[in-house]
Amino acid sequence: MNGFVSKVQRFSLDDGPGIRTTVFLRGCNLKCKWCHNPECIPNAPVLLYHDTLCIGCGACMAACPVGAHSFTEEGHRIDRARCIRCGKCAEVCPAKALEMNAYETSAAALFSELLRDRNFYETSGGGITISGGDPMLQLPFLRELLMLARIAGIPVAVDTAGLQDFARYESILPYVNLFLYDIKMATPELHREAVGTDNALILENLPKLLARGARVWVRVPMIPQYHTDEEIQKIAEYLKPLPVERIELLHYHRYGIGKYADIGQNYEITCDEPDAAWMANAAKYFEGAKAEVFVK
Repeated sequence: MNGFVSKVQRFSLDDGPGIRTTVFLRGCNLKCKWCHNPECIPNAPVLLYHDTLCIGCGACMAACPVGAHSFTEEGHRIDRARCIRCGKCAEVCPAKALEMNAYETSAAALFSELLRDRNFYETSGGGITISGGDPMLQLPFLRELLMLARIAGIPVAVDTAGLQDFARYESILPYVNLFLYDIKMATPELHREAVGTDNALILENLPKLLARGARVWVRVPMIPQYHTDEEIQKIAEYLKPLPVERIELLHYHRYGIGKYADIGQNYEITCDEPDAAWMANAAKYFEGAKAEVFVK
């Protein structure tokens, strides 16, 4: 079974317990305006352009079969609407200013690569995390990875936005050691504005996972532009009664802004990063939750 991988990140300390290797798969059915992996959202490969590396040699323009590259007095321009993402420009770019952000691989080949970090998993209580995007969009590939890990005795966490039919989650429950489950907002209208889709299925699936005995850590990105005190309180009221193991309040950061320029998109979040006092105030709404609450 083949799948499309964006990248593999080793020695990750933020995607589950212990030292982990995180695999980012392509494809997501949410379009969060603050996403720090926007290149993972499309199902198809994405052409990245690192403008600071471009030397203006014109090799990409000569190699492109559809004329998507041009050079003017203003510099190198890419017609994203014309680009067919064939990767021929990236193949000939001597400065590595162009990069195709995806590669196709088999589950067996990818798992063989992940096994190289086995000693780190075993000594730290870590394992593999499959993230994205949302790996549930490549379910057959994900399932095969999970089965290979189960045979090898390696714990696996699956990071998901929860926006899939529950039957898809049931199909992998026996092979998942931990779900990292994202709750963006509680208010449907705000959720649609911020991520482009309704949140009813997301809110329905989490209690179902817990009722099936799944181990779950919930992660809530804290974006001051959207998370007013009222919205934070609504999220807390939803989560506090649930028997999740851990709630992580994720400090919004702007580290991913450069990626939006690399893929030819605008970054729409205008708020500043929250300070420690703002995060501490948000955490107060979760007092009394069944889960441990962490500010990260």
